Amino acid sequence: MLTKFTFAALLIVSFRTALAQQNTWAQCGGNGWTGGTTCVARTTCTYMNDWYSQCIPGASSSAPSSSTPATSTSAAGSTPTPANANYWFSFGDSYTQTGFLNNETLPSPGNPLGNPPYPGYTAVGGVNWIDQATTVSNHSLVLTYNYAYGGATIDASLVAPYEPTVLSLTDQVNEFLAQPDVGTGTKIWNTSNTLFSVWIGINDIGNSYYEPGDRDANVGAHNFLFINVPPVDRSPLVALSSHKHQPYTDRAHQMLAQSTSAQALEKSVIAGFNSKLADRASNLTTAHTGVKTWVWDSNTAFGQVLDDPTAYGFVDSTSYGGTGDFWGNNLHPSSAAQVIWGNNVGDLLQGTVW
Repeated sequence: MLTKFTFAALLIVSFRTALAQQNTWAQCGGNGWTGGTTCVARTTCTYMNDWYSQCIPGASSSAPSSSTPATSTSAAGSTPTPANANYWFSFGDSYTQTGFLNNETLPSPGNPLGNPPYPGYTAVGGVNWIDQATTVSNHSLVLTYNYAYGGATIDASLVAPYEPTVLSLTDQVNEFLAQPDVGTGTKIWNTSNTLFSVWIGINDIGNSYYEPGDRDANVGAHNFLFINVPPVDRSPLVALSSHKHQPYTDRAHQMLAQSTSAQALEKSVIAGFNSKLADRASNLTTAHTGVKTWVWDSNTAFGQVLDDPTAYGFVDSTSYGGTGDFWGNNLHPSSAAQVIWGNNVGDLLQGTVW
C-alpha cells in the first residue's frame, strides 16, 4: 500500500494566456517565447533573464497602480511576495523535475520557478510541462515549488529507486512539510490559493513490473492534480533493440530493450495502476466533503501523439535525441512534447473555480 498524506488546498489558475496583450504577471518575452510581447495597461514587459520577461505593474509610471497587489513576507523572509500570488507545490520524478532546492533562491515574481531559473534543469534540456504551465499557460502569478526528483518512486521501502540518494515521493513530501512557512501553511499560502500535484509511478512500475503483486494506488490527498503513468512500454528504451543515438544511462530503467512479452506485461501493469489511481481520485471526492481532484490522462495524451506523430510535427514515434523527434532520449519525451503536456494540463484546469 502506498504511503498516505493529506494536504489542504487548491489555487485558482486560469490557464492559457491570450497571445495579444499579456495580463499582469504574465510572461511577455524570452528565448523561444512565441506568445504576446505587449502588456495590458499600467504594466510593462520587464526583462528578468534571457528566458523570461514579465508584465510588471507600475513599472512604466511612478503613479500608483490599481493592479499593484499588496505584499507579504516570502518563505525566505526577505523577498516581498504579492498577496494575490498563487502557489503550486509539485512532486514527482524526472518527468517533472527542474532541479529545485528548497535552501536556495525561492520562487518569486519574475522568477516563478526559483532555482534554477526558467527553464530549470530537465532530463532532456529545454522546458518541461510544469515550466509551460507555470510561466506560459496561465493568467495569474503562479509560484511553483517543484520538489520532483529524478528516479523517484513512491516510497523507497516499497520499490527501491535506482540509487539510495534519490528522494522518493514520501521524502519529497517530508521535505515540503519541513520547510519553514511552506509546509506549515503560514504566511505564503492558504487553502484557497494553492495546488498540489503528483506525477509518479513510472519508476515504481519500471523497477518492479516483472514482480508479482498488486499495484494499489492508495494515495490519500485533499484537492490534488494527479497525473497517471504514460505508456513508457512504448519508449525506445523498452521497445527498441538498437538505435542510431546513444542510450540514456543516468536513471532508473537500466535495461536493454525488452521482449514483446515484457512490453505487454509492463503495459498491463501500467493500465492496472492507472485504473486504481482514477478510482482513488474519484472516491476521494465522494468520501470527503470539500475534496476536489483532477486527473490528467498522460497515457492517452502520449498515445494520441505516438499513434500519429507527424500530425503533431514529430518525425516518427521511435526516434530520439534529434531535431523533430518525439523522444528527447530513450525514456523521456522531448521538450516540444512537454510543451504539449503543459498546455494539456492548462486545458484541464481552465475555467475551474477552485
